[in-house]
Order: sequence, then C-alpha cells, then structure tokens
Amino acid sequence: MKTQFDINELIDAGKIENELDFERALIADRKLRVLSKDDASYKIRRKKLRDLIEQYENQNWSSDSKISENKIKESDSAEMIAEKERQFIQKRKELIRKSLKSLNLTQQDFGRILGHQSKSYISELMNGISPFSLKDLIVIHQLLKIDLAHLVPTFLPESDRVRIQTSIKKLNNPKLKLREDGLVLS
Repeated sequence: MKTQFDINELIDAGKIENELDFERALIADRKLRVLSKDDASYKIRRKKLRDLIEQYENQNWSSDSKISENKIKESDSAEMIAEKERQFIQKRKELIRKSLKSLNLTQQDFGRILGHQSKSYISELMNGISPFSLKDLIVIHQLLKIDLAHLVPTFLPESDRVRIQTSIKKLNNPKLKLREDGLVLS
C-alpha cells in the first residue's frame, strides 16, 4: 500500500500525466535540489525530473496550449493538495526527529531498525522523496509511539472524493452519510 507520491515511479514512467503529479514534481524538484548539495547522486534524478516538468509545462501550459477555466481550477486544486502533502510530510519528519532525539537515536540507527542500510535512502524517506512502506510506518508507530494519523496521510485527491461521493449518493442508504465537510482536505 502506498502512502504517498513516489518520485521514482514518476521518473520511471517518463511522463507527468496530470496537474497533481506536476505540482508534486515541482515540490520534489526543490527537495532534490537541497539533497543534491550533500549528495551528487541526486543531480541525475533531479535532471530527469526537471526534463519531465519542462515537457509537461510545454505541453500543457505554453502559450500555444488552450488554458481553460477548468484547467486553472484543476491546477489550483492540485497545488493545494500537493502543498497539504508537503506540510504533512514536513510535520511527520519533525515528529520522527523529535522522537529519535528523545531516544538518543540517530537517523542512521533509525534506518537500521527499519532495515534500510543506506543513509541517503533514510533521508529520502524522511524528506518524502521516496515513500515509507506500510511496514515502516507500523514500526515507527509502535517504536516511536507516534499516532498513525501523523504518519499516514488521510486526505484524498479530488477525483477520489468525487467518485466516493457519487457512489454514496447512488447507494441512497440513509445509514451512510457524509458530514458536510466529508472527504475534504484536512
């Protein structure tokens, strides 16, 4: 089960498919820029990501492409979701670091506990470059006593929210209701 966006999957796919992945790629680019200052191996991945960003921009946001109101709304929504995800990852990172510090554990010790030997990979996990596995999150929850709500994002993309709301309406089950703010970003 994936708990967040995976930059490596996007790069392997060789194409950005939608506005949300575009916004996520922009955030990932900034993170990779910072990480590449300490580890040159990130420069290659960042270059590939920047190429995909440029390709998407040229195809979808150039002066030649038709930019509709719906496209702008989709972009605004994607930007909001990606920013919420970024804030979530940042808060999760801070909670994990605080817990590690209180236990006198280093990030490298933490990696060993999770079964990850590479210091750079732990950095990728902590910074949201690569996603934590569900197993990692369970270990973090149990070991560091961090509430799962702070480890697993609980917000859904617009397309999923609309699909779920539509399905619930079609079921017409009076016992199954959403709050007024049901399935909105938290």
